[in-house]
Amino acid sequence: MQPDEYRKMAEVEDDMWYYRALHRHVVQALTERLTAPDPTVLDAGCGTGGLLRSLHEARPDWKLTGLDFYPLACALARGRSGCEVVAGSIAALPFAAATFSAVVSCDVVCQVADPAAALAEFHRCLQPGGTIVLTMPAYQWMYSYHDREVGNLRRYSRGEVNGLLQAAGFTVGRSTYWNMLPFPLAVLRRKIFTPTAPTSDVRLYPAPLEAAFNGLMAMEHGWLGLGGQMPFGSSVLTVAVKS
Repeated sequence: MQPDEYRKMAEVEDDMWYYRALHRHVVQALTERLTAPDPTVLDAGCGTGGLLRSLHEARPDWKLTGLDFYPLACALARGRSGCEVVAGSIAALPFAAATFSAVVSCDVVCQVADPAAALAEFHRCLQPGGTIVLTMPAYQWMYSYHDREVGNLRRYSRGEVNGLLQAAGFTVGRSTYWNMLPFPLAVLRRKIFTPTAPTSDVRLYPAPLEAAFNGLMAMEHGWLGLGGQMPFGSSVLTVAVKS
């Protein structure tokens, strides 16, 4: 990811509809599964620290650690979250085996050349029975200017994500698409009416649009919270455990 993209993320991550929905999904998934006292959670590819901050606000009793490849992202994440953040690659985690109760990685495994190596590292660093929460951008045919700007090497179907996790030794417990309701707009924006000077779609939109997207995301979050699944969408959300 380009340095400018990290700065953009830091500016909008607390308020943009996409990040707000993403953080709610992750907090809910982890809260449902981390029932033992004092769990340890790694945000692998923490970016500018928005998710770390959301997790800390929701569960201040959890021990949170962030990791990112870029020093700029680490500095921003430390300042914004107050959590421990270390520099490193998700394909070679600088942690001992069985360190964490849970690993979260949001839209990051899609940015490495060898996703299997990253998932093997997550498996190594998780405690027995530990949880992984993984999000990925959906559908390779949706690859566009946005992916190039944010550093995505490819996009994945739900089945492909499940296959990667199972090959790494995980048992998949929950797997669904999300961002279903705005999906037609995403297709129009990225595949048909593409901007003449492409940049990523990481930005705050006018207040009425943000409110509309927040409403759509609230409906999706409610449905997923009831155990529902979505048949398609621009993102994949998967929860698995270390076998």
